[in-house]
Order: sequence, then structure tokens, then C-alpha cells
Amino acid sequence: MSDDTPTPDQAPGAPHPRETAQLFGQDTAEQAFLRAYNSNRLHHGWLLTGPRGVGKATLAWRIARFLLATPPADDGGLFGALPPPQTLEIDPDHPVSHRISAGAEPGLAAITRSLNDQGRLRSEIVVDDIRKLGKFFGLSAADGGRRVVIVDAADEMNVSAANALLKMLEEPPARTTLLLISHQPSRLLPTIRSRCRTLRLSPLGPEDMQAALVQTGAELPAQAEHLAALAAGSVGDAVRLINLGGLEIYAELIAILGTLPRMDRQRALKLAEAAAQRGAAERFELLLTLIDVALSRLAMTGATGAAPLPEAAPNEAEILTRLSASPHQARNWAEVAATITARARQGQAVNLDPAALVLDTMFKIQETSGQSR
Repeated sequence: MSDDTPTPDQAPGAPHPRETAQLFGQDTAEQAFLRAYNSNRLHHGWLLTGPRGVGKATLAWRIARFLLATPPADDGGLFGALPPPQTLEIDPDHPVSHRISAGAEPGLAAITRSLNDQGRLRSEIVVDDIRKLGKFFGLSAADGGRRVVIVDAADEMNVSAANALLKMLEEPPARTTLLLISHQPSRLLPTIRSRCRTLRLSPLGPEDMQAALVQTGAELPAQAEHLAALAAGSVGDAVRLINLGGLEIYAELIAILGTLPRMDRQRALKLAEAAAQRGAAERFELLLTLIDVALSRLAMTGATGAAPLPEAAPNEAEILTRLSASPHQARNWAEVAATITARARQGQAVNLDPAALVLDTMFKIQETSGQSR
């Protein structure tokens, strides 16, 4: 991959987690780790869970920096024992901070999806990626210091890789801490989950979200409430929406839904053609995601009797309320959402033309709106 291509553990348009100075909105998780550290009950395996983009990787790198830069507690010495640390913060000028930023810290190994023999990024973490840790443990054992392993994301391990990692969790090397980042912990082997202590991270509130976005250098949109509604507390999702024009795409999608049950086919066709443009693969993926979001919010509107707030697009509440005014309609939208998701993924698998796939999806939505009247 080129230098400007995001790595598998980096959100496009955002700094790499090892370069992220602050973590916002996750004090509970940080303090849980510190309590374990200060009570000398530091588990060898930690599972960092929560939605994508809420800071799991940033926390993992903060923990790694802290463990590698903090000397072990002793029994006093000449000046007495140091007070227990109250934060994971490590000075950016600390040698460990510099080495981690440069990717040159010998006590740290980061496992992500690797490149195959053709130089393409694999779709999963393979067993060879995990086996590399054997060499890492051997090389770094002589100094007697701590060692930290970050696996991002553990959900992406294939069966062989997962079994190889499980053996390390069952018989962990001395003074080693394994940090497993997981967006969907249910996909992990139960035996891996049972051998790790879990830190659960939550979606960010509005103030923490804004502070985190400022840190990424993203240009904040004027419609901050629309971004907050679509990102649902995920900084990673917010950055993606900003960089790919997600607010504009969703606003156009809602405007097209506003023409139902007699859908404006010209606008739908224009939306589909935009998704099929050369180099628009990421925007196509985002459009499919936003269609799923719109259908979910439609179902929620009918089930609860009120549109979700804040609005994610102009006039969204009025349009959702008109199209989904009862629990019966909510069920119809929930069912079509499941059908559309399956059809879209199948269409991608067989390389169906993106424009045809989007149009097919919009016609299915139009058909459902007629049934829901």
C-alpha cells in the first residue's frame, strides 16, 4: 500500500490511532483498566468492544504506550513508592511515545490484515499473521521488559488464526498484555472471550463527538445535528460521512422517499448513476449503508409513533411519519430492510452493476411504500 493509503486499522481521513493524542468520552473504560493495573490484577488478555469508531483502537494504543512507558511498581526504595497513576496519559516527548509514533517500539506488535502474495490486502487475518508473534516474543524477551500485542480487529481472524491466538491466551508469555479490538465480539470464539477481560466503550455524546472531530482535523458541517444523528456517536462514521459527502447523499435519499408512493424516477436514476461512477466504490458502499439507516429509522418511526430525533436530513421527520404511521407499517419496513440488505450483498458478490443494484433497491422500497398505505 502507498504511504497515503489508510491501513486496515485506520479510518479513512482520520489520523492513525497511535497518533491520536486524546481519547474523548471513554473515561469509564480507562478507569476500569487503571483500577486493575493499580490493584496488581492486570489481566493478560483484554477485549475492547463497542461500535466502530468510538475510540477502541485509540484506547488500545494509549494502554500500550502507558504499559511500555510506566516503570513497574516497587516496594519503596530510597524515596518511597511512586503514587499509583491516575491516568493513561504519557508525555508525547517520552522516548516510548517517539518510538511508537515512528513504528519502532520493540516491545509492541500490532496485528492487522496483511498483504497477500499479489500485494493485495487480505479480507481476514490469517494464521501466519499470528505466528509472527513467536519471533516477536523471542526477540523482545531478553530485555525483561513488558510486551504488548494489539490485534485490530480480532473479529477479522479466520479460524486458524483464532486458534493460534487462543493458545497464546491459554499460555501467555511472561509480562505480556494482549489487547483485542472487537466490533462484534459474538463473532469470536467463546473460549477467546472467556480468557479476556472486557472493556466496553460507548457511543460518544455531542460534546465529546465535536471535540474528537476537531482533533481529527475534519471540517465540521453546518448541519451538526444531522451529522450527530447519522454518526450515532461514532467518530469514525462521522469522518467517513464528512469526507464522502454522506450528509448530502442522505438528504437526497430522504427527498426521494418524500416523493413516494409515486417515486421520482429521474432523481432515483441520478442517485444510482452517481453510485456507479468510476472510483466511487466507497460512496456506493456508503449509499447502501445510508439506505439501511433510512429503512431502520422508518421502522423505528412506525414502532414508536414518532420519528427519531434529531433529524438526519431536512424534512426527515415529516416524511418518515407519513410513510410509517403504524406498527404494521413498521414491520413492513423492517422486513424489506432485511430483504434489501441480503439482495445488495448478493449483488455485490456477483459484481452486479452498482447502478442496477441501487435502482432495484429503490423500486423495492417503492413497492413497500404502496403496500404500507
